[in-house]
Amino acid sequence: MKIEDNIETFNSLVKRRGFIWGPSPEIYGGLAGFYSYGPAGMSLKNNILNLFRRELRYFGFGEVECPTILPEIVWIASGHLERFIDPVIKCDKCSTLYRADKFLQERLPDLMIDGISIQEMEDLIQKNNLLCPKCDTAFTKIEEYNLMLKTQVGNNVTAYLRPETATTTYLLFNRLDQNARRQYPIKVYQFGKVYRNEISPRQGVLRMRAFDQFELQMFIGKQQEMAFEDYEEFKKETLPLLDWQLQEKKIDKPQIISLEKAIKTNLLKKPAYAYCLYVTYYLTKILGIPEEVIRFRQHSINERAHYADDAWDLEIKTKQFGWVEICGVHDRTDYDLRRHAEFSKQNFEVNISPDSNVKEIPHVLEIAFGIDRIIYTLLETSFKVEEGRINLKLKPPLAPNTVAVFPLVKNKENIRTLALKVHRDLLENRINSFFDVAGSIGKRYRRQDEIGTTYCITIDYESLEDNSVTIRFRDSMKQERVKINELVEILRNKLRTFK
Repeated sequence: MKIEDNIETFNSLVKRRGFIWGPSPEIYGGLAGFYSYGPAGMSLKNNILNLFRRELRYFGFGEVECPTILPEIVWIASGHLERFIDPVIKCDKCSTLYRADKFLQERLPDLMIDGISIQEMEDLIQKNNLLCPKCDTAFTKIEEYNLMLKTQVGNNVTAYLRPETATTTYLLFNRLDQNARRQYPIKVYQFGKVYRNEISPRQGVLRMRAFDQFELQMFIGKQQEMAFEDYEEFKKETLPLLDWQLQEKKIDKPQIISLEKAIKTNLLKKPAYAYCLYVTYYLTKILGIPEEVIRFRQHSINERAHYADDAWDLEIKTKQFGWVEICGVHDRTDYDLRRHAEFSKQNFEVNISPDSNVKEIPHVLEIAFGIDRIIYTLLETSFKVEEGRINLKLKPPLAPNTVAVFPLVKNKENIRTLALKVHRDLLENRINSFFDVAGSIGKRYRRQDEIGTTYCITIDYESLEDNSVTIRFRDSMKQERVKINELVEILRNKLRTFK
């Protein structure tokens, strides 16, 4: 049967090979906005996290972990209870809810919807006579819908599940300041689960009610932002930037520009913020996502959050959903620490510069990755159908299996024993190996191609005589005969070529 290179084939692969399942729980029909990861999906997620954690040590970031449930006062101070809302329209006849801005974007794709007011959205609905897609009923007024999930803790203490990791990191500021010995900037990140009561979650793991974030925060002085040492190392690097003025002209192709030029032309305001854009781009590029499907899109002035001095989204172009945001980079100024200082009655003013006695509340620069969105876009951009076979071209450090080991025949005990020894030797040498005896050798190859396994190793009758095995390469399907006692070093050398 011919395998088609299309979205249906890709979606089938994601479920069939154990990457993503759902909506969960499937046996009860599923609850929208909740998904489960299978063994391949969890392995991929952990490999991405391991890569990020390793690379962020180079950039000087440390990791923290905070509670996922916090008292109401935190979310009053942060502004979430007041501002963390979506505009919704409800059909009075069939009771279906729609997020108003997304509904308008789908129905009026030529208009810029981001950042417009509720009244402007209502006017567009009436002007264009937009009706409920399910029952052709006219909509009434747009309402505000808070995305926070409320709960009770202990003796009826009101609390909320966090909708982001960032706020919980800001609450550690005094401890972080002390731990860093007031050496600025302070660079930290946090990975963890967050919760948002989405109105009508869809697009699989791109919009869920419980999902993972990986957020970086940099606490920095106002003067440091403009004279930032780390920027000097990367200022010649080029990034694909689509500013909001280009978007207003209906241009969707970014300009490739160096950080240095972007600063000089005022496309970017602050060297420290430009550095954050580079870190974001670097972490995305090392995943293996092609350059041609990556862009930074700037928020328009109306689209930006009320506290943001600047905001750019890193987006990946997908076949199924178009441009998908996987990360937001925000200049949050001193808004967060100022608010929490006010509500907690704490003093967050510090002397950042050793050459000055002036105290200030640090500014915050934020890089907010959605790990689930990274996984989806990475899978889709890695998916290929070549000469009738599915090939998931993941980088070896990310693939669920780096190596798969096969005995040519499973009912020959001496071949199976030798294959198991090779497999265990690889594991002992910290090479991620998978052992498989089920099905023909061709089917085993195909199964590993489908989850991105870079190398397949076959032990056959000749292996018993000459202590050699056959390495088969995923992308070229070429085969190479090597000695068993040289296998570990050969694989290590090959893996070193992948950065």
